[in-house]
Amino acid sequence: MKILLISVMLLLPLSALGGHMDVIEFELLEGCSFSKYMEIVNDFNEWGTSFGYRAEIAVPVQSDNLTSMYWLGTSANAASFGKTWDAWHDAMDDPDSEPAKLRARFSNCEENPGRHGYDIY
Repeated sequence: MKILLISVMLLLPLSALGGHMDVIEFELLEGCSFSKYMEIVNDFNEWGTSFGYRAEIAVPVQSDNLTSMYWLGTSANAASFGKTWDAWHDAMDDPDSEPAKLRARFSNCEENPGRHGYDIY
């Protein structure tokens, strides 16, 4: 039974097992509290739910950089992330869209020194 289970697991394509992580380094701007930022993140997560995208915020406890925090956004896979990104990007043309309003709120609260994407397994 163990051999059969291991064989099946080895035959599964890795893409079926992996997800995608969107990591954005950010620093809060003066006048923006962490609780205010988390309100924006929660509103973003409501929007992202329909795309299967969810963000969590990592706050450093022990690090050589204690001023930066990290947005950890997860999707089922890179294709799912791409659909979310396309919807977000395309909505920027309409200032009344939910993504454009969220982007304005984020811009008033954070600065982004870096962004990275990862396949996660």
